[in-house]
Amino acid sequence: MAYEDKLVKPALKVKSALDSLPNLHNVYVICMISCISGMMFGFDISSMSAFVSQHYYLKFFNQPSSDIQGFITSCMALGSVFGSIACTFISEPFGRRASLLLCAFFWSVGAAIQSSSQNRAQLMIGRIISGFGVGFGSSVAPVYGSELAPRKIRGFIGCLFQFSVTLGILIMFYISFGLGHVHGVGSFRIAWGIQIVPGVILFIGCFFIPESPRWLAKQGLWDEAEIIVANMQAKGNREDPDVLIEISEIKDQILVEENVKAFTYLDLFSKKYRYRTFTAIFAQIWQQLTGMNVMMYYIVYIFEMAGYKGNTNLVASSIQYVLNTVTTIPAFFLLDRIGRRPLLIGGAILMMTFQFAVAGLLATYAVKVDNGPSSSVTIGIPDNHKSAAKGVIACCYLFVVSFASTWGVGIWVYCSEIWGDSASRQRGAAVATCANWLLNFAIAMYSPSSFKNIDWKVYIIYAVFCLVMGIHVFFGFPETKGKRLEEIGQMWEEGIPAWRSASWEPTVPILSDADLARKMNVEHAEGDLLHSSTDEEKHT
Repeated sequence: MAYEDKLVKPALKVKSALDSLPNLHNVYVICMISCISGMMFGFDISSMSAFVSQHYYLKFFNQPSSDIQGFITSCMALGSVFGSIACTFISEPFGRRASLLLCAFFWSVGAAIQSSSQNRAQLMIGRIISGFGVGFGSSVAPVYGSELAPRKIRGFIGCLFQFSVTLGILIMFYISFGLGHVHGVGSFRIAWGIQIVPGVILFIGCFFIPESPRWLAKQGLWDEAEIIVANMQAKGNREDPDVLIEISEIKDQILVEENVKAFTYLDLFSKKYRYRTFTAIFAQIWQQLTGMNVMMYYIVYIFEMAGYKGNTNLVASSIQYVLNTVTTIPAFFLLDRIGRRPLLIGGAILMMTFQFAVAGLLATYAVKVDNGPSSSVTIGIPDNHKSAAKGVIACCYLFVVSFASTWGVGIWVYCSEIWGDSASRQRGAAVATCANWLLNFAIAMYSPSSFKNIDWKVYIIYAVFCLVMGIHVFFGFPETKGKRLEEIGQMWEEGIPAWRSASWEPTVPILSDADLARKMNVEHAEGDLLHSSTDEEKHT
């Protein structure tokens, strides 16, 4: 407790500095600014994938082997592992905006180092530093959005993070594609230097967005918390029923948390929280084991196996990035229409189908090639089987559509809402995000070697993972659609089976919105009466 007390004054100084400029009040604009951290992740994915087979890149970095290229690519995820854990030690005492500031700072520094790289070591260090920043952003941005957004649009706001990732992938791929026509090392140097731009925008934007009202409430700044909620939900009207309900829920959570000891990482694995912790961790692990990042990081290799080379390969790859962005949008509405569980189970089945199809086509029609376009590509579909090559490309596209509209968005939303209380939310999100980055690191590092050693069998591995994750969702992922945070927490505590959670009703009644609003109005009126009586007594 003494340590926390020491941080109060520095935290308030940081808050005061960030409040030096007027804050925005539109929740969509605010969350779009915070989700620039997701765009950074997308920038990284396509900035590397566009150059892994480029002549100037390979020559400058001395023809990196499959193992070395895998490590170069995965350095970003390695940095993000540490950033996602470190995020909690900043966002809890100093606020969510402080974490976003550090995200922007480390990303920009790392991008500058990458752009000026003289050797592999410098490139790796730059990617680790940028990844450290992305780890901060990927942990705090979804939590910040869920804490700031009105309950009725929380799912929609939660989708913005993944959408910003896909948009970043698309934008950076076309930038890299255009710069790929530049002869010399300037092609990849300029592309990596451009990555500084979103970092600068996020850094400046942090001075115009408000702090999380829940963080302010934890610091005892109730008046400021209520003003922000009122600005977000009712154009500044602090008497609005939705505002009164939101403040009431925050008060209830804070009061509960004040009566228990400080929440630590170890508490996530206590009897009360361990089930939801493992569910969130596996949700992020399964998202990586769908094989989507193999499609994103090494799409150039996949299309080379299908017989596409040069600009034809890059144009075909770009279609996949467009599909990834566009088909993310339907998930904004599907999550709240059909629920989280049906979407995740359906997505797992579809992805499994297309992974098996890619494996089958490559196993049947691909032949060994001695001098492939890169050391990681050892098979290719010959020209006399162009229809099979087109089938591989079509299955890749359909796989991306299946992922983008289900697991791509669904997991970030799901992991930000399953905790049931604010005490565990930030640390729980950090641990789950760390698991995501650990798997991201492993997959990015191992994929070039896997393509080289077992070629088409890679897709069978990911197809089996998709089958297993679909089964896990059915038996282990409770439905959270339409449930308030208190209800989700109660559902965990009662041990409701996941397959019965959609129709479950809370056994302990929770006040309806209308009843809660009436209660709050009464309490407000009693409080005003008490204050007026006290003032009269003082005057007398």
